[in-house]
Amino acid sequence: MILERTDYSLYGGAEHTSAAQQAKASEKERRSPRRTVVIAPTAKDDGASHVAPPQDSSDFLWLMTEEPHRSRRAAIMKAHPEVTKLMGYTSVTKYVVAFVVGLQFSVAYYLRNTYPLSWKFIALAYIVGGTANHNLFLAIHEITHNLAFKSIWANKSLAIFANLPIGIPYAAMFKRYHMEHHRYLGEDGVDTDLPSRPELLCLNNVLGKVFFATFQILFYALRPGFIRSQTLTRWHAANFVVVVFFDYLLISNFGLFSYFYLLFSSFFAGSLHPCAGHFIGEHYLWDGLEQETYSYYGPLNLLAYNVGYHNEHHDFPSVAWTRLPALKALAPEFYDTIPSHPSWPMIIVNFIRDPEVGIFARAKRKARPATAAGANGVAEKTNGVVPKANANGAAEKVNAVGVNGQAANGIAYKAAPLKLAADTPGDLENDDSYDIRNA
Repeated sequence: MILERTDYSLYGGAEHTSAAQQAKASEKERRSPRRTVVIAPTAKDDGASHVAPPQDSSDFLWLMTEEPHRSRRAAIMKAHPEVTKLMGYTSVTKYVVAFVVGLQFSVAYYLRNTYPLSWKFIALAYIVGGTANHNLFLAIHEITHNLAFKSIWANKSLAIFANLPIGIPYAAMFKRYHMEHHRYLGEDGVDTDLPSRPELLCLNNVLGKVFFATFQILFYALRPGFIRSQTLTRWHAANFVVVVFFDYLLISNFGLFSYFYLLFSSFFAGSLHPCAGHFIGEHYLWDGLEQETYSYYGPLNLLAYNVGYHNEHHDFPSVAWTRLPALKALAPEFYDTIPSHPSWPMIIVNFIRDPEVGIFARAKRKARPATAAGANGVAEKTNGVVPKANANGAAEKVNAVGVNGQAANGIAYKAAPLKLAADTPGDLENDDSYDIRNA
């Protein structure tokens, strides 16, 4: 019900004010509470009130701008050239991976004679296994960026090792899809992190969102194969053989229940689990904003390789997880002034119950022709410029550096034509190159 403050005794029997006033009051009444916060509020965004209208829920948000991270990266490197000192691998990762893999096999052994549908089995699979395998998902993500060792071979081998407790081989497949996610963020048909149109049509309601949030691990596992296939390599074969062989050894020596524990752990890790909120929180659009990437700075980052520092990660994929907080501290004028999430668990709750967010709440771009059509998956260089066809059918350039031509924090900057290794044609399978130190 809309509360009116107008004295209608002065209007001779009229039952409403102007259409514009009614629409404004009705819109204000219907808006959901704001879900994101701003660490350092600005005049443009106080972090409490809405600064944008809700998104149209009938379709994705289609943009003609360049993804924002390249421009912000250039601006931060200009303002803080010492950022390059934060880049490079960290030796901590391999020790964390070894501990978590050991933990998972220990619990699998412990539960070898426990019925899988017992409360004990399910509780351990959810609390311990779900958290541990979620940690390994993010370990593989970190290793995908070659941030555990200097060499490609060592990083890929560690990724396969981290894949063992997950029970299903996927590390090699994930690497290529994830590199494309970084390079071609938001490009329809290329970035497989994006929901497909059938998902939009079938899941764009509360029940659909419950289904998606519960089984999101299956969407991320199966969607890429329907959207963009890969050419299998020796690393795919090695990943498959090693993981399946260890599954065989586990089942042969400890029984199926131990293997079920690993599978249950992987399912819970990408389902209604407190840590799994990051899957939805990272790139879904919130509060009607056109911001494509969101960070989270809470304590659950300790269990997830600081993946919550997601704007920082996309800006500088060559900065290891142990130094992402230092990156944020180095450039607060860029990160503290843009919206971020205050809670991972509440992301899942709000995603399900809030009509202003759903499967539709993703930003998409039409894929660049070379990106979509190239058989080798390598896009034509654009140096930060996205080609677009104008009304006459001729190509024109869209030089976008952020929403409305400026950074999300209100600091205007121009995208420099950085020559990133990820922008140059090369062997994606042997990709050691997503490293802006090559700029």
